[in-house]
Amino acid sequence: MNKKVLLNTAAAAAITMAAVSSQSAFAGKGDMEKCYGVVKAGKNDCATSTTSCAGSSTQDDQGDAWIYVPAGTCDKLTGGSTSPK
Repeated sequence: MNKKVLLNTAAAAAITMAAVSSQSAFAGKGDMEKCYGVVKAGKNDCATSTTSCAGSSTQDDQGDAWIYVPAGTCDKLTGGSTSPK
């Protein structure tokens, strides 16, 4: 992967994490959506198919780990999906 793509992906992830942190009180409401495949290990919002609770994902970008992001953001993230991978 070239450096520019890697840096852009990292920047998008950092922006998303900041947005999620500042809007966590709104999680589950109509202005938020689940985004799979972009979560850092241990930062997922809820259980996965292989883990039992939030904060228990075992690897970065785990396909079934998700976080809430503002609606419409997930499709803009490299590797982001609104359904489990």
